Parts: sequence; structure tokens; C-alpha cells
Amino acid sequence: MFKNAIRRMANKYVHQLDVQRRGEVLAELAQASSPGFDFFLLVVLSCAIATFGLTTNSPAVIIGAMLVAPLMSPILGLSVASVVGERYVFRRALTALAEGMVLAIGLSALIELFLQTLPFGVIAIEDLPNEILARTKPTPIDLGIALAGGAAAAYALAQPKISAALPGVAIATALMPPLCTVGIGIALGRQDVIFGALLLYLTNFTAISFAGIMVFALLGFRPINSLEAGNHISTSIIVSAVLVLLVTVPLVVLTLRFVNQAVYQRRVRDEVSRYVTTLPDAQLVEIIIDNQPEVLNLRITVRTSRQPTFSQVVEWQRAIAGNLQQPVALQVISIPTTRLDPLFPPTNTPTMTPGPSPSPTLTATATFTRTPIPTATLTHTATATSTATFTPTSTFTPTPIPAVIRGTGGAGLALRDAPGGGIIAFLAEGAPIEVLYQRVVIKGMEWIEVRDWQGHIGWVLSYFVYVRP
Repeated sequence: MFKNAIRRMANKYVHQLDVQRRGEVLAELAQASSPGFDFFLLVVLSCAIATFGLTTNSPAVIIGAMLVAPLMSPILGLSVASVVGERYVFRRALTALAEGMVLAIGLSALIELFLQTLPFGVIAIEDLPNEILARTKPTPIDLGIALAGGAAAAYALAQPKISAALPGVAIATALMPPLCTVGIGIALGRQDVIFGALLLYLTNFTAISFAGIMVFALLGFRPINSLEAGNHISTSIIVSAVLVLLVTVPLVVLTLRFVNQAVYQRRVRDEVSRYVTTLPDAQLVEIIIDNQPEVLNLRITVRTSRQPTFSQVVEWQRAIAGNLQQPVALQVISIPTTRLDPLFPPTNTPTMTPGPSPSPTLTATATFTRTPIPTATLTHTATATSTATFTPTSTFTPTPIPAVIRGTGGAGLALRDAPGGGIIAFLAEGAPIEVLYQRVVIKGMEWIEVRDWQGHIGWVLSYFVYVRP
């Protein structure tokens, strides 16, 4: 009875497809779901693009990978095969998804392992790019996006006049970036990245499949075998709905955990900001919160004209620990600044006087400068002057030169203990440094000795060092 009511409502409000169009859609999805050469080529290319985009934290590159990825068609093939009872198409689509998933994860892990050997492609394990972190914390909102995207994809595919909407659906319900994030997590040994991105992929997969089954059923797709027409549609819908519910449970649990964590971090930031404002001209630059089971580790970076004293830092630590009711380990990094009052140039004052007034001044200055030269007429004086001028120039040369890190594409750069040696620190894009004295050329690449703002002295490639004018 309930099923008949749904069918009557669908016949009234939804324009069902004719038999010819249903056959065309089924044939199109059966062909697109086949794991052939074209499918695997697109998986490899989209995986490479997505991995590079995630590593360099480039949203534009990741969007390009979403458009190339061919994983949407096999999922819709599963949906239509579940509705019409085509077991052969179902197996082929499931095989394509499994092989594409394994290929994408393995290839992205290999690419990331290779990038870790390069000085300009390294990712700090403790400081991942935002594009990677965004795919490790799925929420029920992602489930809603996948449900709407799957329904839009199935309907656009069934209606040839609006099939141009498929690229936008591919961007909204991204499938390749989560798989590549899983591979990156394997390469970095980060279990939180692996399980978070895998849960996001499973969320998108189950939601798109369930939405596709619902849309295809409403559009008039029925089991090919008339003996199964009585219960096959309801069975496939029930199975898909159960899978969606199973995925929803961990999403809700993770969302509650993220909300509690965000509330806690907001409370910690408010406590820190309250005490930072006690410094003159203080500006809070960064707060790094590492909440361990035994102690809360806080690293605070402030920009101020007066460095806080040791007693002030101890007072902050006691107050924050008392308000939060937990042990706190505090580290304060102070960046000294100089703030000047506005300076008004004195150029407006002489404009009030007549023109001849500044002219004699300039003439007298020029006359006075030139007068001692012909009067002295001593070549020894010039020689001594040039010698004296040369001496301070050579003494000033080894002074550290201020510079910044640029040209890494947002990924940052590793600071190494020797040219091509081990990593001792990580320099973000735009990080301030000081260029020191030594330069070495190894295999055609010039390495330069620098010092970062924390005092670490090491080596980087000179290609990424931009000297401030």
C-alpha cells in the first residue's frame, strides 16, 4: 500500500522516462562503468593532479582533478543496476570502483613519498595544508551535499537537455581528493588523516548511490525480470538506506567531537587573548594548542614593542592553568616591533616662501662643496679617501641580509643542517630569514646558509630566497 502511494505520487509529479530513453541511460552507464583503458588513464591523471593540488594547497588544481575523475559514472551504474536488477552491470561497476580506489590510493602514496625526497615538495607532518585537513573531518553536512549531488547527477544524466550540469556535480561531490588524501596519510604515517578521508569517501559513495537509486526509481526504472518487479526496488532502496544510516552514525559522533574541541579551543584562545592585551601595543600572531592527556601545551607568538618579562609569563601560566583547571606548559615567542608616530614631511613649509629663497641655499651648498676640491688639489687626499671608503665596505659585507621565502607555491621549504642534509626546521611561504655568508653549489644547485627568526641556522636552495629591497 505504501509503495503504491509512492508510485502514484511519482506518476503525478515526476515526468517518467519512456522505455527508449531508459534503455539509452542503462547502456550509457554500463559502458561508462566498464574498467577499461580510458577509465584507468583518467584515474591516474586525476589522481596525480589531485595529489599535487593537495600538497601545494591549491584549490584550483584540486577542482581540475574533480572534473577529470571518472568515479561518478560507476557509482551511478551501481544505482541503476540495483534498480533494474542487472547483475552483470552491477559487478562491472563495483569492480571499476574497487580497482580505481586501490589505484588512486597507491599512486597518491607513491607520489607523496617521492615529493618527500624533494626540498620544495616536503609536507611537515605536524602542520598539514588546509586542503588536506579539510578532507579529514567529515560532518553530516557532507552527507547532505552528497545526497543532493547524487540526486542531481542521476537526474542530469537521465535528462539529456541538462547533462551540462554534471561537471558542477562532480565538483560538489568530490570523490578523488578524499582517496588521494588517504594515500597521503599512508605516506606520512598519519592514521587520523587515513581514517578521516576514508570516511569522507564512504560518505560520498553511499549517499550518491542511495540518491541515484531513489531518482532512477522515480523516473520509471523497473526490474527487467517481471517476476522481481514486486520487491526488487524496495529491497535495493532499503539496503542503500541502511548503508546511509550506518555512515551517518560515525559522522554524528565525529561532529560532536569536533564541536566540543572547537568550543574548548575557543575558550583557550579567549584566556590567552585576555592576558596578551596587558602588553603595550601587543598583537596576537599565533596560538598553537596541543592538548595532551597529561598537560596542555601552548605556544603563543606575539608581536609587541616591549618583550614580556619572565614574571609576567609565569603569571600568565598560573592564571590560564587556574581558569582552565588543568596543567599548562606555556611557551611565549615575542617578535619585537618598533612603532613610530606619524611623520609629516616638511616640504609644505618652503612652498609658502618666494622662489629665490631656496635657490641661494642650493647655490651656496654647491659652491661650498666644490670650493675645497680645487683648493686642496691633493691626489693623496683622494687616495686616502678611497682607501677609507673601501675599508668599511668590506667590513659590512658579511652582515646578515634580511630576506623571505618565496616561490614554493604555498608548500613552504625545509631548512636542512647541510646542503641536501637532514631537516632541522620548516620555513613557511613568506617566512622571514637572514642570509648568512656561505654559499655552496652541488650538482648545479646553489645552496645558501640562512638563519630563521627562531635562531635556527641551516641551508636552503637559493632559488627560493627573495632578498628584501
